[in-house]
Amino acid sequence: MKKNSELMRKSHFLGTKIRNLRKRNHLTLEDLSARCIRVDPQSAPSVSYLSMIERGKRTPSSDMLENLAEVFQKPVDWFLDNEPEVNEITPQKGRHGGISGMALEPNFLFDNDILQIAIPEMLSQTGISGRQFAHLLIRAHQEHHQNHFPDLERAAEEVGGKDLYLDVDALLSMLKAQGLVVHWFDEAPGEVIDESGHVFARVITSYFAPPNEVHINRMLQQNQPRLKYDLAVHLGHAVLHNRDGLQCVLGSGGVSGAANTDESAPNAQDILSAWHDFESSFFAGALLCPKVAYRQLLDSYGYETHIHQALGISPSVAMRRMTVASPYPHWHYFDAYLPGKLKAVYRGNGIPLPWGNMRSVADPCQHWAVFRKFQQQAMQASAQLSVLNVNNQPRLYCCESIKVNDVADNPHVLCAGIDLNPAIAAQGLDANEVVQELQALCIKQGGASVVPWHLKKQLQSVAKILNINWIERGIANDVRVICTRGKACPRQPGCYD
Repeated sequence: MKKNSELMRKSHFLGTKIRNLRKRNHLTLEDLSARCIRVDPQSAPSVSYLSMIERGKRTPSSDMLENLAEVFQKPVDWFLDNEPEVNEITPQKGRHGGISGMALEPNFLFDNDILQIAIPEMLSQTGISGRQFAHLLIRAHQEHHQNHFPDLERAAEEVGGKDLYLDVDALLSMLKAQGLVVHWFDEAPGEVIDESGHVFARVITSYFAPPNEVHINRMLQQNQPRLKYDLAVHLGHAVLHNRDGLQCVLGSGGVSGAANTDESAPNAQDILSAWHDFESSFFAGALLCPKVAYRQLLDSYGYETHIHQALGISPSVAMRRMTVASPYPHWHYFDAYLPGKLKAVYRGNGIPLPWGNMRSVADPCQHWAVFRKFQQQAMQASAQLSVLNVNNQPRLYCCESIKVNDVADNPHVLCAGIDLNPAIAAQGLDANEVVQELQALCIKQGGASVVPWHLKKQLQSVAKILNINWIERGIANDVRVICTRGKACPRQPGCYD
């Protein structure tokens, strides 16, 4: 009783500090309550009790405060001093991440009529098809909104009932309810050569035939995760687009299985198809991994990439959905076939690409985790901390990469990662100072260095607050300096000297 009365006397700013810490770390009241339950269910506050603590209506018990202190990696006394935080944390409105733009002048150069005339000519000269251009625009739209598409999420939740464990039979029943009929066909993978001269195996996994037929490759019966994804995509097309003018061909391999056009000019129907494909793919992920339930599962697994096995989904779906479901907004994701060939990319934190988006480059930085993974024989996941200069400021990234084979048996690397600078700053540390020290150590050691103990402790606290296990594994490995191109190599001597 005496301890609780002392807490009340020292708790003037306690609620404000907890609220600021929660918002600074992008946690909802539900997220924080769940984190506390994992620390100790007996002392964990409920959502409503947390709300009252933040508003100063309740004072936590000493056990509850210790629980909160463990979650936020702060000493208990920090919550009880008589000093408010120097800077209250207000979430940044209107800045969703992605690539920063710049003012474009003079205005007449960007007049709609002039652009309409110039863009087809530009695409023709650069060799980019209208569909490829559409995908670039869609990706920029996706990154600007940081993968937040609530209408698509709601549509998937209404169809799937927020069920995290949908099986093939359930998905087939949903297709039937949409008036779709499933047929099976047999086709083995064949070889194709891409524009760079690389040979890949490719196979059509499924396609839609008007007015209501979905044709599935029988080989997917031996690959349930991919079968579930294809069924979910076709379901998305039916739910979102009412099968109107649908041209959906799904494939597996180093080149897209989608229908291509020979036209370089942006064809309206082709661009619409690209948008429909994106929406249906996003719908499929939301159907198989409903956001709230998936976030809770990720939290309980510490964001381990092998979570896909528990759900019976592909690792690519599981890792892509991490970037959506996580309360932390600064994610990136790569799906790469050979160094230099990206099949999918998402950059909610604006990380520069280590290669050309549609073409290989002569001097790629081979120290990116995704490149290094191609050189490794092991298929299991590996974590890496990397320092990269972005707009002349050092950024610290951590990612986990895994090598997998697709349905056509092509090896490719999946990589999910986060920008750690905002998380470091959220703990009251100077992110630039921390990352500059790591960068200087790496350059002094020839490009890679162990993380010194005093920084390791700080970064381990950040990892625990984010609750992402592979960050701790990355901290245990060497941190490496990376660059976007060899000409910007910070190593001494440089890799392309």
